Amino acid sequence: FGQAPAIEEDDLVMHESGAIALYIAEKSEALMPKDRIGRERATAWVFSALNSIENAVQELGSIVFFHKDAAWAKERRPQVEQFVRLRLSQLAHALGDKDYLEGRFTVGDLMMSDVLRIIDTTGIINDYPTLKAYKARCESRPAFQRALADQMQGFAQARKRPRLDLPQ
Repeated sequence: FGQAPAIEEDDLVMHESGAIALYIAEKSEALMPKDRIGRERATAWVFSALNSIENAVQELGSIVFFHKDAAWAKERRPQVEQFVRLRLSQLAHALGDKDYLEGRFTVGDLMMSDVLRIIDTTGIINDYPTLKAYKARCESRPAFQRALADQMQGFAQARKRPRLDLPQ
């Protein structure tokens, strides 16, 4: 699809961050528990990040980044924020007093913390101290910092490539 992130390894070419994260996690017990239940729960958190949380925050991100001055966006934003807050409350409840969603860092935490970055400029996460601390824990991990730098490099490289002509 001509998008970043993407991964090319041997004969495998993949796009979509969740698929890439799961592919990489399969190679590391640090990201993917070896026991069946741990694996399934880590995978479920990846899907939760990309479906339950990202869908909510992406709409708010779109308003903030691309349409903040549009009349319709000013009317829509309060409802979108209300839904984002509902999802964040649910996530905070699931996290509870644990450091990570499953008690230890997994690929689910990697994806969740990355998705939460979408709304950094809104400051909403400040209203959820446990989520704010969780996100900071995830982002401070050296591997997260390296992955983020690599991701940003991928975006920079993608900007340099010519766009494909897409069908009308």
